[in-house]
Amino acid sequence: MSAFKSGLVALIGRPNAGKSTLLNALMGEKLVITSPRPQTTRNAIRCIRTDAASQMVFVDTPGVHRPNNRLDEAMKQAINDTLEDVDVALYLMDSALKKITPEDQYIQKIIQKKKAPVILVLNKIDQIPKSALLEKMDWAKKQGIFADIMAVSAVKSDGVDALIRRIQELLPEGPMYFPDDMVIDKSERFIASEIIREKALKYLRDEVPHGIAVEVTKMHDRKGKHGKTVVDIEADIECEKKSHKGIIIGKGGAMLKKIGSDARQEIEGFLGKKVNLQLWVKVRPKWRDDDWALKDLGYRY
Repeated sequence: MSAFKSGLVALIGRPNAGKSTLLNALMGEKLVITSPRPQTTRNAIRCIRTDAASQMVFVDTPGVHRPNNRLDEAMKQAINDTLEDVDVALYLMDSALKKITPEDQYIQKIIQKKKAPVILVLNKIDQIPKSALLEKMDWAKKQGIFADIMAVSAVKSDGVDALIRRIQELLPEGPMYFPDDMVIDKSERFIASEIIREKALKYLRDEVPHGIAVEVTKMHDRKGKHGKTVVDIEADIECEKKSHKGIIIGKGGAMLKKIGSDARQEIEGFLGKKVNLQLWVKVRPKWRDDDWALKDLGYRY
């Protein structure tokens, strides 16, 4: 019988490379929020995939980009902290990109300093012809810094099973770090706040999403009709400008209702319980450059 394997597997890449989508595909269910907008992921989130042979602790990191404020600096630090102790790194690259970006060059410099094996994962292969993919793979081989090069379509889950097998091969022997029924290291309160933020990202205008944060202020169970459990959730959507507050609320409260309705349905699916969700919008000027606000919202520790 083969020895049990375990370890930390980090997903790194530039914004919008598809890291969160790939993580959900690796886990076989949606656990982290996704959005076509860059910089959706702000925290290093651990998801745990356990089977008879291994336990993979995946860490979804924020997209690598040039810091513009203290929030960006905190996100960059989260990436560096995560890479210190990883056993395998997945460097996710959008295979449809026609040239290497400064962010990708920066990531490659980070990789060269790390001892852990790195798998280059060329994502979005459903969007390019095979000839272009082969060219990208040939370029990657010439870099001489990758333990393997694999091609996937995270959105279609193509190539994901093969990627899981390769990760398992590279992991060291080790114990089971988490209970085998645990799939994420974040609280239900955190997940609820992320779902609300995802729905806001889905509907709001381009200038608003990066300036919002969501804080769940109350979350508790109570007995509803017929003895069924109802989860009461109260949350604040915080933005930086008064003009953004009006956009988030919408005419007659329509936008806030749309965000709340979508979020409530998904939270109910995650919790398996009926949810009563109440949302408020508050203005907190320049919170992305406020250390106290970043700590309060969980972006600095």
